[in-house]
Amino acid sequence: MSFLRPSALNNFFITSATVLKWMPCQSWGFLRWPGLDGLLRLLVLVLLWSTFSELRFIPSSSMYPTLRVGDRIIIEKASYYLKVPAINDIVTFRAPKQLGITGEDVFIKRVVAKAGDLVQVHHGSLYVNGIAQTEDFLVERPAYTSNLTYVPEGHIYVLGDNRNNSYDSHVWGPLPIKNVIGRFVTCCYRPSNK
Repeated sequence: MSFLRPSALNNFFITSATVLKWMPCQSWGFLRWPGLDGLLRLLVLVLLWSTFSELRFIPSSSMYPTLRVGDRIIIEKASYYLKVPAINDIVTFRAPKQLGITGEDVFIKRVVAKAGDLVQVHHGSLYVNGIAQTEDFLVERPAYTSNLTYVPEGHIYVLGDNRNNSYDSHVWGPLPIKNVIGRFVTCCYRPSNK
């Protein structure tokens, strides 16, 4: 009676079922609630994220074309605990106290000079220590001139990429490093132009 013998199709299902048993997707345990240790891991992750990074919104065109109005960016806050900002870093900082600006306002600009440098803008170029800087990221050359400025110890000199439309160190002078919050890491969302 050959009809009582197991068929080849039946053998396939039996052998494949034992093989599938070892695949991780067969166990739906990964969908369970994580429990206390999972919640603690999530809490630690959220605390680390909020301590060492933050999301920011770009409200003005002072850093155009590098950053556009409406961009959402990620700021990393940990590295400046260990080192000082470097030339060409894009940093966020609390604005220096000026007329019409509170200490709570946060700006984003590019570092163009560090402590000990002499900075001047004239003839449409930025000069650091008497050497004209090559800046391919500018929208247009600066239309203003600034006096020769010495950057003291514990300060940096910051300018926006859109030099003619930026409220920065050429207006209020060198920025204290203690005002720096973090550095620009990446643009995580750029709204489409309509």
